[in-house]
Amino acid sequence: MTKQAPLSLCIAVLACIAVPAWADTVYSFSSVIDPNDPTFTQLLGINNSGTIAGYFGSGAAGHPNQGFVLTLPNSYTSENFPNSAQTQVVGINGVGDTAGFYIDSGGVNHGFTDIGGVFNTVDDPNSTSVLTQLLGINNSDAVAGYWQNAGGTQFAFTEKGGMFTGLGSLLPTNTSAQATDVNNGGNVSGFFTDAGGITHGFLLVGGVETTIDFPGATLTEALGLNNQGQLSGFYLDAMGNMHGFVDSNGMFQSIDDPNGVGTTIINGINDLGQVVGFYVDGNGNTIGFAATTPEPRSAMLVLLGMVLWALPLIRQRG
Repeated sequence: MTKQAPLSLCIAVLACIAVPAWADTVYSFSSVIDPNDPTFTQLLGINNSGTIAGYFGSGAAGHPNQGFVLTLPNSYTSENFPNSAQTQVVGINGVGDTAGFYIDSGGVNHGFTDIGGVFNTVDDPNSTSVLTQLLGINNSDAVAGYWQNAGGTQFAFTEKGGMFTGLGSLLPTNTSAQATDVNNGGNVSGFFTDAGGITHGFLLVGGVETTIDFPGATLTEALGLNNQGQLSGFYLDAMGNMHGFVDSNGMFQSIDDPNGVGTTIINGINDLGQVVGFYVDGNGNTIGFAATTPEPRSAMLVLLGMVLWALPLIRQRG
């Protein structure tokens, strides 16, 4: 007679089949070009509703940075700090509050938040120069950013409710550092430059630092952090090419937009694993992109199909 293998054996065989097939996430890319400036668009943050923070304009004469929030495919809402000369919208939280930075008419660079439609300037009180930038915001409206002194050294901080917390003492060195995002658990991503001039990413969890280095990279910057602990960013390879990456608990995946292989930066990641960033095309234009992953239901259907395919292979004769 013929006996069918027990369910536990079916699951074991399925695991052996599925793990290699799903080692890397497959992304579907969409290029995004703001119609106001077809030469320069950057997408920098994305929340779980798929609302994206970004800006267009390179900042060169006649092309000022102009902030926006975007619902794909092309629903743009202009967002610029009142009376600013330039604005970049960098971070966005679950309810659509944003953080970023602006340049005033005197050329001074300030951080800002837009919470419920109310803009506020956020400048680190320790700043001794003309530069503060906010780069991330969580659902409690805590923000992450940095300030820069007159010598060009950068100092990472978080802020909530007017309380600033410097992060330099938590990092291996504080030659220069930026805090780039903060999630709902208060964990912080960023990057720092060591005494030898090498740039490394970092993740702070409960005040404990983990250094983030893409394997074999000459430079790594962690730019985005979601509530699952996944990091996004970019690294430089040995040839000096830029590639985006996602780090899922120490498992790295290199990611390039197909139109910008070697020029891709991933800036933001949401809890669904969707990422946003930008690349430079063959004509030197900076193009934004959003990349999505397969829907969980689709992935389960694929796995179910693999179970049905595997069953005949694990029958035993008795």
